Amino acid sequence: MEIKLDKFNPRPYQLPLCQALEYKGFKKLLAVWPRRSGKDFVAFNLCLRAAMERIGNYVYCLPTFQQARRVIWDSISNDGTRFLDLIPKELIKNLNQAEMKITLINGSMIQLAGSDTYNTSLVGTNPVMVIFSEFALSDGMALAYTRPILAANDGTLIVLSTPRGRNALFDLYKIAKEQPDWFVSLLTLEDTKHISKETIDQDIKSGLMSGDMAQQEYYSSFNLGIEGSVFGRYLDLMKLEGRIGNILWQANHEVHTAWDLGRNDTNSIIFYQVINNNVYIIDFIADHFRGMDYYIKLLKEKPYIYGCHFAPHDINVHEYSNNITRMQTAKNLGFIFKALENRPKEEGIEQVRCMLPRTYIDETRCKYLIKAIEFYRREYNERTQTYSDIYVHDWASHPCDALRYLAMSLSKIRKGTTPEELEDRYRSAMFGEQSNLPHIFRS
Repeated sequence: MEIKLDKFNPRPYQLPLCQALEYKGFKKLLAVWPRRSGKDFVAFNLCLRAAMERIGNYVYCLPTFQQARRVIWDSISNDGTRFLDLIPKELIKNLNQAEMKITLINGSMIQLAGSDTYNTSLVGTNPVMVIFSEFALSDGMALAYTRPILAANDGTLIVLSTPRGRNALFDLYKIAKEQPDWFVSLLTLEDTKHISKETIDQDIKSGLMSGDMAQQEYYSSFNLGIEGSVFGRYLDLMKLEGRIGNILWQANHEVHTAWDLGRNDTNSIIFYQVINNNVYIIDFIADHFRGMDYYIKLLKEKPYIYGCHFAPHDINVHEYSNNITRMQTAKNLGFIFKALENRPKEEGIEQVRCMLPRTYIDETRCKYLIKAIEFYRREYNERTQTYSDIYVHDWASHPCDALRYLAMSLSKIRKGTTPEELEDRYRSAMFGEQSNLPHIFRS
């Protein structure tokens, strides 16, 4: 069938990406382009053209499912064109509004998804093309999950984004530009000229945008840290002082763990040692939709001698399935947890800020955690042009919650026994179950 996609007329600066995919045969493409330069317009059209050429499943990923609906499914361009209008109606067999799934007449399927649920949205789909849009805001683990599937299918990976500091996108950019099988396009406003420089300068002059933000948004600069970052400057200081690097764990000291336990979400575990009042974060685990037995098995396989295991207060909540708390489940598996108090989040974050100046982190085993610390930020209020007191809940929040629990746990790690604990032990040894009774009532 002849493909009639007359509305796709790429601009000159967009053509190299199109040619790299359709004529030069690149299977891995990275486009770091300025804001509002038409990244999604080009990629969606390329996806549609590929879907008509090769029958298969095509996944278009944004950071969240809701963003996929807002940016692609419901989006209307400045000229009044909807993304879905780019598809000639005679090519559409079915539109599933709830699942944001487009079935074409040749059998190909285009599925919109969120990278925050990649392990469920991609399971069983066996895609032949995956597009990550706004990858700098996405869960980097989604890319790691996807690449083996595409390699097995001789599939295509397209990554699109505007920079957001030196995060997973920056790492990918550094690697990709050195690899001959990657097509890499980094453009600035000087290349695209899709918005006049005078307009940007006026926005800066009127206070609508900072000069640093303009460099990030329109000149594709990776040098700006994430505005609204909670721990960014502390992490910069750690890097400057050499406290992020090859951190060797010391076998003669106990290893403690701090857990963030999600019910239907990411679980994060930080392994750390406290030596001479310094905190050494030596290891990190993050995974999705796993049971307590899975994580405890991983811990038992590691060579560490464990001290205390800390978890949030809701570890004592009963599970719906068996009416047993996760605290009891862990105890049955040989692990004893200490539940932390339910304290205000801001209090825990302040404890992290106090802890980081004496903290060391292993840059290899804790790479994902370091990126999360750098990326953790407050929500931006478009109306007031300020950052609010609300923290963004995304892939970075789970590791940073575990970091918060670590900071809260430090006061509970101590050597030796207090006089009160010695007295409790004495009473228990002398009087057993009657130890808590007043002396006059003991037999």
